[in-house]
Amino acid sequence: MVKQDRAVRTRKNILEAAAKIFEERGYQAATIAEVLNAAGVTKGALYFHFESKEQLAQGVLHEQDQRFVIPGRPCKIQELADVVLLHAYRLQTDPMVRAGVRLTMDQHAEGLDRSGPFLRWSVVVRELLDTARSQGELLPQVVPSVTADVVVGTFAGVQSMSQTVSGYQDLQSRSSALLRHLFPSIAVPSVLASLDLSESRGEVVYEEIRSRFEQQPAAAVS
Repeated sequence: MVKQDRAVRTRKNILEAAAKIFEERGYQAATIAEVLNAAGVTKGALYFHFESKEQLAQGVLHEQDQRFVIPGRPCKIQELADVVLLHAYRLQTDPMVRAGVRLTMDQHAEGLDRSGPFLRWSVVVRELLDTARSQGELLPQVVPSVTADVVVGTFAGVQSMSQTVSGYQDLQSRSSALLRHLFPSIAVPSVLASLDLSESRGEVVYEEIRSRFEQQPAAAVS
């Protein structure tokens, strides 16, 4: 158990160091040597967990989605809003998420499969929209699979613009504005009237999840 715990901590340390390097340098310019230096681990320790720079980048891409899960909401359009606004907040506060987004959007990352985050986001959004449709939350013309790709694509564009213009400082306001423009073409009026699409919503959801996590027994967390 002690060795297993140490291995988990080492892997976490390596991923956090890699996230820092990938965010600062991009995929092509980043080197294993820089990650080793930032993590303070041996080459053997790193290669025990990740066999290549590509695997390390995939680890960062995967890790950004694992830390926070939105609690289920009765209204699935609100749950979708919470997913988007939480991600916007975390981009401002979590280096792992920023590194994952940089890797995903890096068109110069030759040899790295960057499709995973887009595909995962599309699945999450489509499933929420499918449930929303079954609950009568969507306008009749909405096709969840098509709308899911529109949501993912437009949010990616908003992230890219915010990063370029303000270093993500205005991302929460831009994301809130995106949803206020997009949702009237998706949701029925009665649902729209009940939604919280405020700029502060992402932080509220973050604190809700963090509080729940901290209240879990140690055995459940492990």
